[in-house]
Amino acid sequence: MALSSLLSKPCISLLSAKPSPDNKNNKISPTSFTLCSSLKTKQSRVTKPATLSKTHKLSWQQELKQAFQQPKSQNLQTNNDSIDCNIDDIDDESFQKLVDKRCVDNVRMLIVDAVQNAQAGHPGMALGMADIGYYLYRHLMRYNPRDPKWFNRDRFVLSAGHGCLLQYVCLHLAGFESVQLEDLKRLCKLGSRTPGHPENTVTDGIEVTTGPLGQGVANAVGLALAEAHLAARFNKPDCDIVDHRTYCIMGDGCAMEGITHEAASLAAHWKLHKLTMIYDDNHNTIDGPISLAFSEDISARFKALGWNTITVDNTHDDMDSFNDALLSAFGDTEKPTFIRVKTLIGRLSRKEGTSKAHHGTFEEDDVKQMRQKVKWDSREPFHVIPMVYREMQIQTDHGEKLEKEWFSKFDYFKTNYPEEAAEFEVLLSGGLPPNWETCLPEWSVTDPVDATRGYSEKCLNQLVKVLPGLIGGSADLASSNKVFLQGSQDFQHSSFYGRNIRYGVREHAMAGISNGIALHKSGLIPFAATFLIFSDYMKNSIRLSALSHAGVIYIMTHDSVGLGEDGPTHQPIEQLAGLRAVPRLLVFRPADGNETAGAYREAITNRDAPSVIALSRQKVAANIEGTSANEVEKGGYIISDNSGKSLPDIILISTGSELCLCEGSAKMLRKEGRKVRVVSLVCWQLFNRQPKEYKEHVLPSSVSKRISVEAGSSMGWSEFVGREGIVMGVEEFGASGAYLDTFKKFGFTEENVTRVAKSLLSQY
Repeated sequence: MALSSLLSKPCISLLSAKPSPDNKNNKISPTSFTLCSSLKTKQSRVTKPATLSKTHKLSWQQELKQAFQQPKSQNLQTNNDSIDCNIDDIDDESFQKLVDKRCVDNVRMLIVDAVQNAQAGHPGMALGMADIGYYLYRHLMRYNPRDPKWFNRDRFVLSAGHGCLLQYVCLHLAGFESVQLEDLKRLCKLGSRTPGHPENTVTDGIEVTTGPLGQGVANAVGLALAEAHLAARFNKPDCDIVDHRTYCIMGDGCAMEGITHEAASLAAHWKLHKLTMIYDDNHNTIDGPISLAFSEDISARFKALGWNTITVDNTHDDMDSFNDALLSAFGDTEKPTFIRVKTLIGRLSRKEGTSKAHHGTFEEDDVKQMRQKVKWDSREPFHVIPMVYREMQIQTDHGEKLEKEWFSKFDYFKTNYPEEAAEFEVLLSGGLPPNWETCLPEWSVTDPVDATRGYSEKCLNQLVKVLPGLIGGSADLASSNKVFLQGSQDFQHSSFYGRNIRYGVREHAMAGISNGIALHKSGLIPFAATFLIFSDYMKNSIRLSALSHAGVIYIMTHDSVGLGEDGPTHQPIEQLAGLRAVPRLLVFRPADGNETAGAYREAITNRDAPSVIALSRQKVAANIEGTSANEVEKGGYIISDNSGKSLPDIILISTGSELCLCEGSAKMLRKEGRKVRVVSLVCWQLFNRQPKEYKEHVLPSSVSKRISVEAGSSMGWSEFVGREGIVMGVEEFGASGAYLDTFKKFGFTEENVTRVAKSLLSQY
């Protein structure tokens, strides 16, 4: 479409749009949001100026003439963008369209320059979606680069994380300090703020770490869930202090990943209407066109799930259709919106529309012709038209104004709703009120024994009384995992304030959504529960929890062959070893009630690290004398020792339900005159962080006779037992049978631990 035709089309601007007469839901309109009391005004979600100033137009005039106005005496071959009218004569709306068009040209050229300079990167999606990225940051999203963590900002997720150059360029132009021009020049360089995929811990303005496809879709659902939950709890008829939207760009690869389907199903079930998914439908993946492996109608799939679905055929020449799609999204208060945007991967280049554009650099002659197409020939790499910064400043100033208005609303909220405001402030401060840990129960050796999942249930239901942000659920196993929060309702469309989340059988999405909840950074403390064996379904999301510093608590029950009858398909063997290998992930395997309470204390205290709490199905043999909730923070500590001031003859090291077997064995050995130390190694990661002196105190290097006892893989235990020690573990897939019979089959009895210890002690 020639730009002259584009300019003659009537534009439906979001600034002037009115809700349709048949829109019965006037509570949320596409053009207004509620301010408190006398502060009520109407504001648009889009910041297109109603009238352009003469100064503004003059500043752009020469640039636009050079880019778009074609001299009548010439017939230049351009990218079909020239206009056949005088720029001086066009109306404000058409003038703004040309400004936007030129800004997008600048975005694309920065993308090309960054890739060429780095000799690395993924320019294809970034070039194809440049129009959408620019539009979101210039005209739509509410944010303040001067305060990137402002609570009520809109959230943006790039699930197709390989296209991060688009976001980096937009962040730079929008004025985020985290991405300077120099950072664009250091794309993918060691230590740069522009890594090869977006990382929220590296670059302000990045909400979540993405890269593995589909993860961002689940994260976006989690962000939207957090907004809906907090809005339901704290908004008042005269004051909405929680009112923001979540936008996510996904690609063809995301559409293929199962986690996307799981998360999208839940988003529709929950009717998260403030979630907008923008699908970059460029019909290419790395290996070639998607027709190689993908032929389904994605819009039909999302519609069947319950989404409002819209197709935009050509944003490159007509942004009005995208504008209209957004109007539909803002007007729908029952469904999330899926906008299918048909794009050309590698827009402008000779690779345009092919998988070759996905990643890698461009030939020099290709770069030259791209520059010619947008009349960029004479400009140095990384050139930014000065007016582009000023253009983006309009949105920055708008965001700053919105933040000031939000704080005024919050002052009103505090005055009129002091109790709710106090709780909200606790959440915004991290969600941990003073002395919250004192609510955790304590157990004595005389208390009735239970499975550690039972102790966990008691801990959770005490914590929910004092932690306003505790929220979570299970993948259809709440009764088995024992994670239902008593007195709290389910999170559903009719009760967004509920704190029990029903994920159904969707472990992977559960973990990805939990990451989004945690990274909303509003004091919510998400937990996600299932059987330990099914952590494999969740592994990539768990890894991203650790990488992105998301403090999700993973509650994993049925933690060993001790679960019994369900057999090898459900008995975890290698899972603990795999999880312990994840950097920054805290893996707890408590032995009794006190250690379970200690595990929760540490998991909740460490808000920038995820935790796994592995719990037993079967009742433990005893509440062990010597265990301590306080000592869990050290990861490993001495439970009992009859050595006095001398060193023990042997050290028995264990975790979880097997710790009581070691304590029972130690009593047998002590009756025979042996000096025995029993050590609980409840969290390897925390123990390894302790000073060398403390670790030497617990596990003296001069005591070489050591036995580890854990009903799982032996991998990793040699670090603690040493070359002369013995690892008692499980090296096969378990067996179906009553748990005591299964334990006996694999040698997990007091008698067998004692036999192995005697054998080791007999060696000199």
